[in-house]
Amino acid sequence: MKNHVTATHTVSKVLFPMGQTLATPGALRIMAQFGFMSADLLSRHTRGDFGVVCPEDAQANADAIIYGSRILSSYLVGSQRVWVITEADRSTTTILMLDEY
Repeated sequence: MKNHVTATHTVSKVLFPMGQTLATPGALRIMAQFGFMSADLLSRHTRGDFGVVCPEDAQANADAIIYGSRILSSYLVGSQRVWVITEADRSTTTILMLDEY
């Protein structure tokens, strides 16, 4: 089993553009059920709090901010994970459940 880390290092400024923001029906449903706002997850994502990710994904995100590849965050909402993905070209950021990918 992979080790996962919860990113606790955040900065006050936005580290990368999100482009158009989208959310899937399943992600919207689970966030509403547990009182999470999409804006809060997007803010954490763009400020470098990538949630619960493995060390390799945390490093890949740090590199992606510099070199321009995909950025992936994962947040626990209730007992489920909600993912936030910003595309490499920064055209879109999507909030989704894994089974909606």
